[in-house]
Amino acid sequence: MARADRNAAVAEIVESFNDAAGAVLTEYRGLTVKELQDLRRSLGENASYAVVKNTLAKIAANQVGISGFDDLLTGPTAIAFISGDVVEAAKGLRDFAKANPALVIKGGVLDGNILDAKEVAKLADLESREVLLGKLAGAMLASLSQAVYLLNAPLAQAARLAGALQAKAEEDPSILAGGAGTPAAAEEAPAAAEETTEETPAEEVPEAAAEQTEDAPAAEDAPAATDEAAETTDA
Repeated sequence: MARADRNAAVAEIVESFNDAAGAVLTEYRGLTVKELQDLRRSLGENASYAVVKNTLAKIAANQVGISGFDDLLTGPTAIAFISGDVVEAAKGLRDFAKANPALVIKGGVLDGNILDAKEVAKLADLESREVLLGKLAGAMLASLSQAVYLLNAPLAQAARLAGALQAKAEEDPSILAGGAGTPAAAEEAPAAAEETTEETPAEEVPEAAAEQTEDAPAAEDAPAATDEAAETTDA
């Protein structure tokens, strides 16, 4: 391969690494051209699947700062550069490998971390982004519904109390005048005062005073006592 072509191929792999969220290395030995096309279609927009030369892939990996990749670059290698949901792409590769045993997943890289074949399999067992977003949306909706319920509960309780108060007020209007029984007590007070006035008429007071005056005429007796004292002195 000419140097210019070599450099162009390395640059293309470097660009794929930089644009991808992750990459999965596979060995495609034994797959037909049609099966490789089917694999690319099954990945859809989640990943691009490219056959690479191991030496060029090593150079590109070193240029983007990926270390520990060399041991995976053995035999016929094709790399799935994942640009969409990493979990969904891993699932697609796993399912295709089950149906086509000639496809062997050797490992991968995610966020600069090297993954072996088992770790890629664990990644495929995770829930996809769509499922996680659906669960998150469901949890948020449930929390929102609960918050609305908690906000509406005091309002509903206040409405029930107001309705009960209104019904009670229709039976006893004194409730709205400051408490049950208050107006009645106010009406009984003047009545008690009137009864007291009727039982003790004002005319009896002068009669009692007159009786006390008749029983003790202290002013008339005083001169008589003085005269008796004078007669005794003359004798």
